[in-house]
Amino acid sequence: MLPLSFVIASAPVLPPLGFLLLVCWQLLRPGLLPLWAGFPLGLFDDLFSGQPFGSAIFLWSATMIALEVLSGWLRWRGFWQDWLVANVTVVCYLVLALCVAALAGGPWNLLLIVPQTLLAFVMFPLLTRLVALLDLLRLARVRVVA
Repeated sequence: MLPLSFVIASAPVLPPLGFLLLVCWQLLRPGLLPLWAGFPLGLFDDLFSGQPFGSAIFLWSATMIALEVLSGWLRWRGFWQDWLVANVTVVCYLVLALCVAALAGGPWNLLLIVPQTLLAFVMFPLLTRLVALLDLLRLARVRVVA
Protein backbone atom coordinates (compact mmCIF):
# COMPACT_ATOMS: atom_id res chain seq x y z
CA MET A 1 0.00 0.00 0.00
CA LEU A 2 3.09 2.23 -0.06
CA PRO A 3 2.39 3.33 -3.65
CA LEU A 4 -0.78 4.97 -2.28
CA SER A 5 1.35 7.52 -0.41
CA PHE A 6 1.21 11.24 -1.10
CA VAL A 7 3.94 11.21 -3.74
CA ILE A 8 2.74 12.79 -6.97
CA ALA A 9 4.29 11.23 -10.07
CA SER A 10 3.13 10.78 -13.63
CA ALA A 11 4.38 7.18 -13.70
CA PRO A 12 5.01 4.50 -11.08
CA VAL A 13 8.30 4.95 -9.25
CA LEU A 14 8.28 2.39 -6.44
CA PRO A 15 8.66 -1.28 -7.30
CA PRO A 16 5.97 -3.70 -6.14
CA LEU A 17 7.20 -4.14 -2.57
CA GLY A 18 4.79 -6.93 -1.73
CA PHE A 19 5.92 -8.88 -4.75
CA LEU A 20 9.57 -8.27 -3.88
CA LEU A 21 8.96 -9.53 -0.34
CA LEU A 22 7.26 -12.63 -1.72
CA VAL A 23 10.23 -13.33 -3.99
CA CYS A 24 12.64 -12.76 -1.08
CA TRP A 25 10.68 -15.16 1.14
CA GLN A 26 10.60 -17.81 -1.57
CA LEU A 27 14.31 -17.49 -2.26
CA LEU A 28 15.33 -17.37 1.39
CA ARG A 29 12.97 -20.07 2.68
CA PRO A 30 11.72 -22.18 -0.24
CA GLY A 31 8.75 -24.30 0.68
CA LEU A 32 7.68 -22.14 3.63
CA LEU A 33 4.72 -20.67 1.79
CA PRO A 34 2.38 -23.07 0.02
CA LEU A 35 1.95 -22.75 -3.74
CA TRP A 36 -1.62 -21.50 -3.38
CA ALA A 37 -0.42 -18.48 -1.35
CA GLY A 38 0.05 -16.57 -4.60
CA PHE A 39 -3.72 -16.44 -5.07
CA PRO A 40 -4.74 -14.51 -1.92
CA LEU A 41 -1.64 -12.33 -2.00
CA GLY A 42 -2.24 -11.50 -5.66
CA LEU A 43 -5.89 -10.84 -4.87
CA PHE A 44 -4.90 -8.31 -2.22
CA ASP A 45 -2.47 -6.72 -4.68
CA ASP A 46 -5.18 -6.52 -7.35
CA LEU A 47 -7.47 -4.70 -4.96
CA PHE A 48 -4.95 -1.94 -4.22
CA SER A 49 -2.69 -1.66 -7.27
CA GLY A 50 -5.13 -0.42 -9.89
CA GLN A 51 -4.15 -3.16 -12.32
CA PRO A 52 -6.93 -5.07 -14.13
CA PHE A 53 -8.48 -7.56 -11.75
CA GLY A 54 -6.87 -10.99 -11.96
CA SER A 55 -3.54 -9.89 -13.38
CA ALA A 56 -1.68 -10.00 -10.06
CA ILE A 57 -3.46 -13.21 -9.06
CA PHE A 58 -2.12 -14.88 -12.19
CA LEU A 59 1.35 -13.32 -12.04
CA TRP A 60 1.89 -14.01 -8.33
CA SER A 61 0.66 -17.60 -8.69
CA ALA A 62 2.86 -18.16 -11.74
CA THR A 63 5.81 -16.71 -9.83
CA MET A 64 5.20 -19.04 -6.90
CA ILE A 65 5.13 -22.04 -9.25
CA ALA A 66 8.23 -20.88 -11.15
CA LEU A 67 10.24 -20.28 -7.97
CA GLU A 68 9.17 -23.66 -6.59
CA VAL A 69 10.34 -25.39 -9.77
CA LEU A 70 13.57 -23.38 -9.71
CA SER A 71 14.28 -24.25 -6.06
CA GLY A 72 13.92 -27.94 -6.92
CA TRP A 73 16.19 -27.54 -9.90
CA LEU A 74 19.00 -25.53 -8.29
CA ARG A 75 20.49 -27.40 -5.36
CA TRP A 76 23.25 -24.96 -4.39
CA ARG A 77 22.64 -21.25 -4.57
CA GLY A 78 24.46 -18.17 -3.47
CA PHE A 79 23.56 -14.54 -3.00
CA TRP A 80 24.43 -13.57 -6.57
CA GLN A 81 22.29 -16.31 -8.05
CA ASP A 82 19.38 -15.29 -5.83
CA TRP A 83 19.85 -11.67 -6.85
CA LEU A 84 19.86 -12.65 -10.52
CA VAL A 85 16.75 -14.81 -10.11
CA ALA A 86 14.95 -12.07 -8.19
CA ASN A 87 15.84 -9.41 -10.73
CA VAL A 88 14.77 -11.54 -13.69
CA THR A 89 11.54 -12.37 -11.87
CA VAL A 90 10.79 -8.73 -11.09
CA VAL A 91 11.56 -7.59 -14.65
CA CYS A 92 9.30 -10.31 -16.07
CA TYR A 93 6.56 -9.35 -13.60
CA LEU A 94 6.80 -5.65 -14.47
CA VAL A 95 6.84 -6.27 -18.23
CA LEU A 96 3.88 -8.66 -18.05
CA ALA A 97 1.98 -6.25 -15.78
CA LEU A 98 2.67 -3.48 -18.30
CA CYS A 99 1.37 -5.72 -21.10
CA VAL A 100 -1.83 -6.45 -19.17
CA ALA A 101 -2.32 -2.76 -18.41
CA ALA A 102 -1.73 -1.89 -22.08
CA LEU A 103 -4.33 -4.47 -23.14
CA ALA A 104 -6.77 -2.79 -20.75
CA GLY A 105 -6.19 0.59 -22.39
CA GLY A 106 -3.16 1.95 -20.57
CA PRO A 107 -0.08 3.41 -22.22
CA TRP A 108 2.52 1.09 -23.71
CA ASN A 109 5.96 2.44 -22.93
CA LEU A 110 8.76 0.27 -21.57
CA LEU A 111 10.48 3.34 -20.15
CA LEU A 112 7.71 3.52 -17.54
CA ILE A 113 9.12 0.53 -15.67
CA VAL A 114 12.77 1.62 -15.68
CA PRO A 115 12.63 3.44 -12.28
CA GLN A 116 10.81 0.51 -10.70
CA THR A 117 13.33 -1.94 -12.11
CA LEU A 118 16.35 0.04 -10.95
CA LEU A 119 14.92 0.48 -7.45
CA ALA A 120 14.10 -3.23 -7.29
CA PHE A 121 17.73 -4.07 -8.18
CA VAL A 122 18.97 -1.85 -5.37
CA MET A 123 16.34 -2.85 -2.81
CA PHE A 124 16.71 -6.62 -3.09
CA PRO A 125 19.65 -6.96 -0.65
CA LEU A 126 17.89 -4.71 1.87
CA LEU A 127 14.64 -6.62 1.62
CA THR A 128 16.51 -9.90 1.92
CA ARG A 129 18.02 -8.67 5.19
CA LEU A 130 14.56 -7.63 6.39
CA VAL A 131 13.11 -11.03 5.51
CA ALA A 132 16.00 -12.79 7.25
CA LEU A 133 15.39 -10.70 10.37
CA LEU A 134 11.67 -11.46 10.29
CA ASP A 135 12.45 -15.14 9.83
CA LEU A 136 14.77 -15.07 12.86
CA LEU A 137 11.98 -13.48 14.88
CA ARG A 138 9.57 -16.15 13.65
CA LEU A 139 11.98 -18.94 14.59
CA ALA A 140 12.75 -17.37 17.98
CA ARG A 141 9.06 -17.21 18.75
CA VAL A 142 8.63 -20.85 17.77
CA ARG A 143 11.46 -21.84 20.13
CA VAL A 144 9.97 -19.88 23.05
CA VAL A 145 6.50 -21.36 22.57
CA ALA A 146 7.76 -24.92 22.09
